[in-house]
Amino acid sequence: MVLPKFDPIRDVLSGMLMAVTSIPQLIAYAETVGYAGHIGLSTSGPPLLAWGLVTGSPWTNAGVTSLTAMMARNDLNPRGEYVDRYGESEYVYLVSAYSLCVGVSSLLLAMIGLGNAARGVPESIRVGFKWGCEVGILTSAFPHGLYYFGYDRSFLENDVPRSYFGLLATNVRAMIPSATGISGISNVLCALTHPWTWDVDATVVFVNCIIFIMISRKYVLPRWMPHGSEVLIATALATLFGVLTNYAGGVVGEIPSSDENSGISLFDGLVKIPIELLDVRKLSNVPIVDRCFDGSYAKLLASASVFSAINYLSIVAISTGFERDDGIPWSATRELLAQGASNVIAGIVGSAPVSGSMSRSLVSRMTGSTSKLACIVTALLWMCMMPYMSIMSRTPKAALCAVVVSAVITNVVLPTRLLSLRGPELFVGLGTALASSVISPTMGFVFGCVLHASVSLGMKSKEIKSSKEKAG
Repeated sequence: MVLPKFDPIRDVLSGMLMAVTSIPQLIAYAETVGYAGHIGLSTSGPPLLAWGLVTGSPWTNAGVTSLTAMMARNDLNPRGEYVDRYGESEYVYLVSAYSLCVGVSSLLLAMIGLGNAARGVPESIRVGFKWGCEVGILTSAFPHGLYYFGYDRSFLENDVPRSYFGLLATNVRAMIPSATGISGISNVLCALTHPWTWDVDATVVFVNCIIFIMISRKYVLPRWMPHGSEVLIATALATLFGVLTNYAGGVVGEIPSSDENSGISLFDGLVKIPIELLDVRKLSNVPIVDRCFDGSYAKLLASASVFSAINYLSIVAISTGFERDDGIPWSATRELLAQGASNVIAGIVGSAPVSGSMSRSLVSRMTGSTSKLACIVTALLWMCMMPYMSIMSRTPKAALCAVVVSAVITNVVLPTRLLSLRGPELFVGLGTALASSVISPTMGFVFGCVLHASVSLGMKSKEIKSSKEKAG
């Protein structure tokens, strides 16, 4: 097993391509978390820089992903009411405090040697959990794709609660109060069965962007264009549509310009990096325990630990894939430390929790990066490009939702890995998938572990009984 031969020129080019092609995802996943898209742009660089300095992988890339965004929202703001009640600034501090907790938890797990334990999570749990999370991602994105302003001021807000699907969700929540995922499922089912309520412009942007992103690489774009180009082109075309037609629906909105005196100054002011750190005193006083975990520090610790473990599964999947296919060695403890460091920095700058990104890691490999310098270049460019991102202020949110949906819809509709499981493994996989989608990802993962342990214990007891009968 050997690493690629270091080539700084290839790494710089790869980092530049990654920086440009990932911009739509940064905005889209910030919207998934529940705050303005420009926050995703302004806070993505520092966590990736921390990741690049610690990781040992030449290709693995990290950042806020559709999974971490959706899990953070479900753990902190499952009903989407926090911003309305306390304001967006308070929500940014809340999410940041959670990122810090996830980061510290990851570091502690690495220090006590639990990095290798994650490799032992059964395939049935991982597959079922992934499908359930993808359902959650899909249901969170769909409303902004079909309606100008998503759930708010739409058919969903007014009529879903009284519909059959809304009543079903109410009954499920009455039986399982923590079942927040069922609300999103009922929204999507109700919207799909009432197509005459869709806003035409939003739907046109949403559907066309999904089609372009999913088929253009095979039928439209030349082979030499890097992965992610289809996302960038679709977003650019949607932005142009928004400008030319004076699009009436939800858009990214004004991206605040940074103060020329703000940021981190290096080399006596010769180089200025436009990033801002949160107020540490205010961050340490965020009432995350009281507002999100029923006043229980134990619940916060458990939630952050489960979040860290689930996050790390993504890194394990990416790293083992590169090890199997390309012979790239990796250290479980080191990558878990990298996850911890990047999440601590995420908390300091205002980002949601971060994890390994499969799509960006594959792009990094495909564009020829030879070392972690590539992701460091990407991080620095994300930080330095922020003053020029106002060009995306008219990008329709429907296009950003299409970016998210196109990443998961194929596996949601046709879960081949889940359906390839057999016997007890299929039972555990389906149970984990159902709990992760209907209740929440965190509870779904825990339920899957308990279910797998129960099934394994039952099968072992049956084997022991059978052996005794044969011996008798």
